[in-house]
Amino acid sequence: MNLPEGVQYRTIGGDRTLATRGPQVSDESTDEGWRAWDPGRSKLGAMLDAGMETGLTGGETVLYLGAAAGTTPSHVADFAGPTYAVEFAPRPVRDLVAVARDRDRLFPLLKDARRPETYAHTVEPVDTIVQDVATRGQAAVALENRQFLREDGRLLLAVKARSEDVTREPEAVFEAATAELEEGYELLDRRRLDPRHEDHLAVVARPR
Repeated sequence: MNLPEGVQYRTIGGDRTLATRGPQVSDESTDEGWRAWDPGRSKLGAMLDAGMETGLTGGETVLYLGAAAGTTPSHVADFAGPTYAVEFAPRPVRDLVAVARDRDRLFPLLKDARRPETYAHTVEPVDTIVQDVATRGQAAVALENRQFLREDGRLLLAVKARSEDVTREPEAVFEAATAELEEGYELLDRRRLDPRHEDHLAVVARPR
C-alpha cells in the first residue's frame, strides 16, 4: 500500500489507525503530534485504507470539493501543498475557517462546486481533485471542475448514490455516474466503500 508522505499508520489510543501530523481539529485521538484519521468518517481516508492507488505522494496542490466542516481537508492540508477547500453551506464553512486558522496551506472558499466559474480566479492548476459533494449531478461537477486539473493529475471521487437518486438501486446510479465521467476522464480504479460508507462508490480517474 502506497501512502502519501506525511500519512502513516500509528497506534493511537490503543488503536492502529491512519494518522497525520497537525493541530487537533475536533475530538480525534492524538499522540506525539500525530492525530488519528478515521476511515469510517472520511471517504478519502477509506480509499487510502482500502489500498486504492490514489496517486497521492505528498506535497500536491489540491482542490477539495465538498469540504464540509473541514475535518478531512485538514488531514489533506497536513500532508499536501496548497489545499483549496470549497463548501457551499455557510454553517460548516464557519468551522472550516476555524480549522484553516491553524493551517497556512488550507484555503476555505464559500462557493458552489457546481459553479466553478465563481472561484476560477482564485484556484491555481491542481494535481488532485478530491470530490465529496452531496448533490445530484456528481459526475457533472467532476467534469466542470476538470478545467483545474493538470494533465497528469488525479480525480478522487466519492459518488453518493442516495444523493443522486434515492429511488434507484445504488449500482445503477454508479454505472450511470461512471459512464458520464468517461466523457472527460479515464477511470483507473473503482470500488464500493461499504460497510464504512454505505452506498458510496470510490473512483480514481485521470483527465482524458
